[in-house]
Amino acid sequence: MDLANKLFRGDRVIWIIFMFLCLISVIEVFSATSTIAYKNANFWAPIVRHTTFLLGGFVLILLLHNIPCRFFPAFILLLPISILMLLITPFIGVSANDAHRWLEIFGIQFQPSEFAKLASIVFIAFMLSKRNRFTENQIFKTILIGIGITCLLILPENFSTAIMLFAVCFLMMFIGQLPFKSLMKLAGALIIAGVVFLCMLLFTPESVSKYLPDRFNTWQGRIERFVNPDENEETTDGVLKVTDDNYQVVHAKIAIARGGLIGQMPGHGQQRDFLPQAYSDFIYAIIIEELGFIGGMVVLLLYVILLVRVGMIARKCDKLFPKFLVLGCGLLLVIQALANMAVAVDLIPVTGQPMPLVSRGGTSTMISCVYFGIILSVSRFGAGIGNEDIPLEEEPVAEEAAEETDNTEELEVEVKA
Repeated sequence: MDLANKLFRGDRVIWIIFMFLCLISVIEVFSATSTIAYKNANFWAPIVRHTTFLLGGFVLILLLHNIPCRFFPAFILLLPISILMLLITPFIGVSANDAHRWLEIFGIQFQPSEFAKLASIVFIAFMLSKRNRFTENQIFKTILIGIGITCLLILPENFSTAIMLFAVCFLMMFIGQLPFKSLMKLAGALIIAGVVFLCMLLFTPESVSKYLPDRFNTWQGRIERFVNPDENEETTDGVLKVTDDNYQVVHAKIAIARGGLIGQMPGHGQQRDFLPQAYSDFIYAIIIEELGFIGGMVVLLLYVILLVRVGMIARKCDKLFPKFLVLGCGLLLVIQALANMAVAVDLIPVTGQPMPLVSRGGTSTMISCVYFGIILSVSRFGAGIGNEDIPLEEEPVAEEAAEETDNTEELEVEVKA
């Protein structure tokens, strides 16, 4: 027990959430990667790979939650590096699913956008904590330039990630009480731009769109299928016909329908063999199919509790930087998880956002663990949570030292008198 108290410092609730998410991840990824396992000579290779990343992430958390949060502004150095990587990714990046989102260096593939998200959160938290050095307008303009460039570079190849990152950044600026008028002008400009872009997607004729980049056609198809689902759901004698356009959404709905209240139990899901991204983008549908409505609600509640707990940690922070940093990390994790769930239940168009810490992945899993490490560090060194195991004998020593100092000062005063 003493070893556990020394090893797992910080907010215990955050640790419990992390452990539960890892447990669910290992079970469901092992079940959902059946199609990958069939193609490998080693049946255990997919889950071994995923477990290795989780263990690596766990080691990262152990390291980060022992580092005082005052050192985390160093992550801002990732922002110019990420911008450089985002600039070169469209030209030399690895193509996957008709998008260049990956870079490969020394045989290691990673997504520069994941590093850009982390750097952006730290950058905003740092700027919001410098109100004594800069005016609010200077902080707003600096954040807008830095985050605007980052999101614009992410947008062509990963539209949903750019929108989600900017939304989190906007919420951080709103919580940081930057000028309300400036924020509303920014929101209005973004809404107008969004409406114009949506109209372009909906009303651009095929004769024109075929000359535009492939990503535009991908976005156009997703929006059209979401706005007009009936046109893509052809029926034969009242039975839904699965087509290439509605393939993912229909099989996700079938998985959710089969789940019922308690599910089919892990390993007994059928739609994992049909959904192309059952272990990533649509893992929530597989969770509901195998663990039922109850399992789906448990996963949702874990992320909700995470956000609530992050808010409690932020309230206990005396300094601004850790306060905004922990809020940014929590918001990013939870909003990304909610986006993944919304796609699985067909509330929003398909986006390709993995569920943090649950979906199979390499870069995303490690960076998600970094967020947890930062949250735990802030809970320890910023909010003073989880350091209750300090030996009691140290306190009297400190009091005695303080008394000795006071006595010495009194003696000096008497001598001078």
